Amino acid sequence: MVNYREILRLKSLGYSQRQVASSVHSSRDTISATYRLADIHELYWPLPEELSNHAIQDLFFPGRNESTRRTPDYAYMHKELAKPGVTLTLLWARDVRGTWNFGSQKADSNRVT
Repeated sequence: MVNYREILRLKSLGYSQRQVASSVHSSRDTISATYRLADIHELYWPLPEELSNHAIQDLFFPGRNESTRRTPDYAYMHKELAKPGVTLTLLWARDVRGTWNFGSQKADSNRVT
């Protein structure tokens, strides 16, 4: 994760973007974007203590941390994998297609392309 607090602190001390990038181990593009977003949101050093790097990221990039992935049902997977002939590949295919009928017309018509 980018250390936004440290970037803004070093900016307030007058360090160049290259020096800041080297210090916080981020790219110069990241430093430049942070400077620009801090100006847009009027964030200047000193920052309030309750404003963490995570809160700054949420301010700069709303919705970035929202995951669209489904969490696997590990208990179900474990139970299914205990059955003979079931592999992770089969479980994945079943999840993607929503059916066990791999060769049927119905399975192919449900496929997302």
